[in-house]
Amino acid sequence: MKSGKFWAWLTFGLGAAYFIIPLLATLEFAMRMRRGTYSFDAFAVVFGDPRFQQTFGYSVMAAIFTILLGVLIVVPTAYWIRLRMPHIRPIVEFVTLLPLVIPAIVIVFGYIRMYGSNSPLPFLASARGTDALLVIGYAILALPYMYRAVDTGLRTIDVRTLTEAAQILGAGWATIITRLILPNVLIAVLSGAFLTFAIVIGEFTMASLLNRPAFGPYLQNIGANRAYEPAALAVITFAVTWGCMSVIQMLARFAPKSANRPD
Repeated sequence: MKSGKFWAWLTFGLGAAYFIIPLLATLEFAMRMRRGTYSFDAFAVVFGDPRFQQTFGYSVMAAIFTILLGVLIVVPTAYWIRLRMPHIRPIVEFVTLLPLVIPAIVIVFGYIRMYGSNSPLPFLASARGTDALLVIGYAILALPYMYRAVDTGLRTIDVRTLTEAAQILGAGWATIITRLILPNVLIAVLSGAFLTFAIVIGEFTMASLLNRPAFGPYLQNIGANRAYEPAALAVITFAVTWGCMSVIQMLARFAPKSANRPD
């Protein structure tokens, strides 16, 4: 038993060192902007850059709209499949995995080809229309994570019994989804939402090719022209991502402990 614990802790320590040491080295390099001493000058420059504030704010807003769109599409779909059409669940799971296989550059070139200057919908050729396309593209990229998070949450509740009880009391479908199903899978939805947020903050390909002022292209531009600021931005991005992961772990502690029900 003691030997097993030793090797388990040794493996954990090696894995943690593999991730933490490069991050510490990046932080140390970012703090050497002032010659001969350590300082947070690189971080001050980054936070004081108007482009950082603009691009980060833009990506945060895009992430919020992406999360709302994902919840609007995924929650009713996953609920209806589990309630009435469980036989097509393997097909839906396969479709939701396609964004992991199809590169983002293929998706965005399809957007440009279909909704470019010759688009039959003039709105899509405007700045707001391009923002809408970007949000839709982000929702597609986050679909595998959002769908599986919601589907896992639905496994912890008896969807059929809750639905029948709500219908007996006279509730409609909109009421069932918004006031019964969504509160019961809220932890799972929040987990998918934070994963979506992390994806949107660091995404580069779609925002760059659609020429939107997002945070991903800003990271690439700074990395090509500066020395210490990219290291500071990398640390900031890691902090945001790890913060999202930590929030997911904390929220998971409050998730219901009921056992999964077989389909």
